[in-house]
Amino acid sequence: MTQIYFPEGIKLYEKENLNAVSSLEQLRLAQKRGMILEGLAVACTAEHDLVVELPCGRAVIPRIECARGIAEGTTRDIAILSRVGRPVSFVVTDAQSQPIRLSRRLAQERTVAWAFDTLEPGDIIAARVTHLEPFGVFVDIGCGVPSFIGIEHLSVSRIFHPSERFTVGQSIYAAVLCMDRARSRISLTHRELLGTWEQNAALFHPCETVPGVVRSVEEYGIFVELTPNLSGLAERKPDMKNGDRVSVYIKSILPSRMKIKLNIIDLLRDQPPFQPPLHYYITEGRLQEWVYSPASCVNKHIATVFC
Repeated sequence: MTQIYFPEGIKLYEKENLNAVSSLEQLRLAQKRGMILEGLAVACTAEHDLVVELPCGRAVIPRIECARGIAEGTTRDIAILSRVGRPVSFVVTDAQSQPIRLSRRLAQERTVAWAFDTLEPGDIIAARVTHLEPFGVFVDIGCGVPSFIGIEHLSVSRIFHPSERFTVGQSIYAAVLCMDRARSRISLTHRELLGTWEQNAALFHPCETVPGVVRSVEEYGIFVELTPNLSGLAERKPDMKNGDRVSVYIKSILPSRMKIKLNIIDLLRDQPPFQPPLHYYITEGRLQEWVYSPASCVNKHIATVFC
């Protein structure tokens, strides 16, 4: 599977895109070829038409052409207003008149058609975070077409809010979890790309002292995240709360029990806010099954089967 439709902003400064919007002649050629281009939305009119600044002049995306679902009322106008100051994908519908007329909706329709004709569960695609909710992350999978990753699918290490893992505008990879053709919706998952327990545990060794983030304070101990897909358990210490940065001493790594035992050495509240970087172990292809648990671990099995 080769991804041919990408999140908005990726093509904006590419040579092919810059050339296509450089003059009216090139823009008309792009219209004839049916090219999907990008430009910067600089304003939204009182009628909720988007104004796009192009090197060859200003162009307009009429309200009902700004996004899939606007005409039907299934997409709210905030989806239009929120594009001001940001890149938008479009196809040229009229480069003869002034202002030039564009359609973002048609670019999105082509993206959706490609997705449902091509993608299958387990396919890995590029996406970009558009906004965060307590229950998960909305992402752009191409030309502004939205998709969703539930908070439980962001990482193995549990978080209380997606802002602990992502920022708006961040480019990520995700895998297709399920496809609902009737509702034209695609759901994604993310944790499977961040490595298995063994892959993450291989980054650490007993007797090392490393940084971590407190993710859960329980009566029996404190869970400290070492990577987004790996946490260990430390003994309780006073005045610890979720999100605290700490340094931890690794006492032992036990694959057969899928456990890492830690001692908290120091609290690092004087350090700037920290977001563990995302390291992807896979960024392309199609997953059939992903098994997080070590083969030697018999008491716990974490896996995802894509079908």
